[in-house]
Amino acid sequence: MHHHIRCVDGCVDTKHKTSRKEMRERSSGLIIGISIGVVIGALLAIIGLLCFRYHRKRPQIGNSSSRRAATIPIRTNGADTCTILSDSSMGTESSRTSVQTGIPVWFSGVKKGHVVAASGILEYSYKDLQKATYNFTSLIGQGAFGPVYKAQMTAGEAVAVKVLATDSKQGEKEFHTEVMLLGRLHHRNLVNLVGYCAEKGQHMLIYVYMSKGSLASHLYSENHELLSWDLRVQIALDVARGLEYLHDGATPPVIHRDIKSSNILLDQSMGARVADFGLSREDMINRNASNIQGTFGYLDPEYISTRTFTKKSDVYSFGVLLFELIAGRNPQQGLMEYVELAAMNTEGKVGWEEIVDSRLEGNFDEQEVNDVAALAYRCINRSPKKRPSMRDIVQILSRILTTRHNKTHHRRDSSIAGDEIALSVDELGRRSPMNSEHRRLESVDSTADSLEQV
Repeated sequence: MHHHIRCVDGCVDTKHKTSRKEMRERSSGLIIGISIGVVIGALLAIIGLLCFRYHRKRPQIGNSSSRRAATIPIRTNGADTCTILSDSSMGTESSRTSVQTGIPVWFSGVKKGHVVAASGILEYSYKDLQKATYNFTSLIGQGAFGPVYKAQMTAGEAVAVKVLATDSKQGEKEFHTEVMLLGRLHHRNLVNLVGYCAEKGQHMLIYVYMSKGSLASHLYSENHELLSWDLRVQIALDVARGLEYLHDGATPPVIHRDIKSSNILLDQSMGARVADFGLSREDMINRNASNIQGTFGYLDPEYISTRTFTKKSDVYSFGVLLFELIAGRNPQQGLMEYVELAAMNTEGKVGWEEIVDSRLEGNFDEQEVNDVAALAYRCINRSPKKRPSMRDIVQILSRILTTRHNKTHHRRDSSIAGDEIALSVDELGRRSPMNSEHRRLESVDSTADSLEQV
């Protein structure tokens, strides 16, 4: 009996020990499970908070900018038949800038997440451009690409919005070319692209407004003051510097392919900028091109015959532009025939003053005209190998302007010296009139003595 009781007690103790062990194991598992759950929950909470703050921040930028865009004033005056696009300097209305480009965030609804990595150019929303142009009613120009509208920023900066014609497939291709190229091209003599829009089937390019319009408008429009000869040479140098950067400064080099007076834009100080890179290409030869692209009158004859466009093709177009500046005549108005006729008499070196724009009325330096015209004639040589490079052209034009500067200072110094001599003689005469008379009499007496001796 006692043995049975001891057995029962032993079994009970064994069961209690087993139960307590299981309870401890379950408790440990529960604690571990709760700990893991807390850690995972904390991580999810942190991730959720970060996502919430990120999404909350983006609408604030868009909303605040949208309120600004609705009040952007538009000036409708100053319309011009040319395409007025960009300035070299950009305003600093806002301290919010793109890390990639440093471009101020002017327009509303800038989608930073949509910055094109390959170009670095900001993308703007269609809705905000629509508001900024009063539903695209502030028309300032019409080009082959499509209409151009002006928008005025609240702090005074103006922009031009160039809209792609919806039925232009070539224009769409040029749009993508310009965005990709201008994302990596930066020079004071090139137009600067602020942003673009590719939304709702529309393609737009956004530039800072160029207040003085195109070179063509100044050469041929009666609404503009006549360009002086001195300013024409400076504009030529600005354009040459822009092209030199494309050919020798950009990596890889770029060929513009459409240099002409309507693609040269002028800023407030009449500084020239090369614009419209829709036909531009990196320095590659495409021998299979079937269509000739560009503007007749400026096209290199070598390109027309071989379909091969090189840096020297840009040089040819620049030479035509130089003659356009000299003569004030458009290539579509027989400029090159006019030049070739004059070259028969001048042998391409001197005598070019006969083709100078008659509106200048002789207000130019003949030596400068002959130097610039001789350079232009080298640029349009039938053989591309005989044409100078853009670097050579920049050096020659810089030398012409340096010579002018030195001449101006020399004339000014000579004039000052002459005035000082006249002043000193006059003062001497006023201080001692008797001495002057005495010296005159002595001179007469000495002359008489010499005659007697003879």
